[in-house]
Amino acid sequence: MSTTLPPNVLPYPDRQARPLRRTTDRPPADRPRRRVDDGTRTRHSVSLVIPAQNEARNIPWVFEQIPCCVDEVILVDGSSDDATLAVAEHALPTVRPLQQSAPGKGNALRTGFAAATGEYVVMMDADGSMWPGEIPHYLHFLDHGYDFVKGSRCIGGGGSLDLTRIRTLGNLALLAVVNRLYGARLTDLCYGFCAFRRSFLDQLDLRSAGFEIEAEMVAHALRSGLRIAEVPSLELPRRSGRSHLHAVSDGRRVLRTLIAERPGSRGAAAPVSRER
Repeated sequence: MSTTLPPNVLPYPDRQARPLRRTTDRPPADRPRRRVDDGTRTRHSVSLVIPAQNEARNIPWVFEQIPCCVDEVILVDGSSDDATLAVAEHALPTVRPLQQSAPGKGNALRTGFAAATGEYVVMMDADGSMWPGEIPHYLHFLDHGYDFVKGSRCIGGGGSLDLTRIRTLGNLALLAVVNRLYGARLTDLCYGFCAFRRSFLDQLDLRSAGFEIEAEMVAHALRSGLRIAEVPSLELPRRSGRSHLHAVSDGRRVLRTLIAERPGSRGAAAPVSRER
């Protein structure tokens, strides 16, 4: 599914040359919390896992955009000191709130994955940088035989309005590492909008506690021989608040993870059977 951009096309839009918000990303006041025009259906149940820490101002917009093909929404709270949980339960009374047992995005995601009941699991951030309306695209590829689907900001239809220069360079460097070590042809790496079959959760064998869990998921999916698809995704600026990402230190952890989990290393596992 990966495509290569022409040499003269930059993978990420210039932040200064484009508006920070789409004109349509603030729905009218009378818009329903679930989109009535969402015609996407899947034969499988879907769990959406969202880690959150102090995202009370962003949660209502995120929940409002969730399409009706999602059966279960799990919000994993990282000991927020604002009204994240109260706002989440008000915005979506059916949400399943959970508390993570230890700090870190990786711990939050693993907590949510363990509690998920859907046949498909989707993960995304709570800051409004990922549009839930893209979820049906991920489910389409799962429905058609893929095991792990990841968003890419670097293929046609994708992009980013939030990447800084240092994050762009870091992502490109880490992408080169994963493609070289794992024999892959991915176009994006450090982006946490993904979906996978829950039946492969054991094969993904997730152990990371921090942001590096996103790279660990991709590395283990590649190493285990899962069928992987990339779909275009547009990364928006976070709607409010400050990012919890630390580009340099988190980038180092991602690099260590990619090297430690590479095929042939002592922790490498044999490819899994793809028969179901």
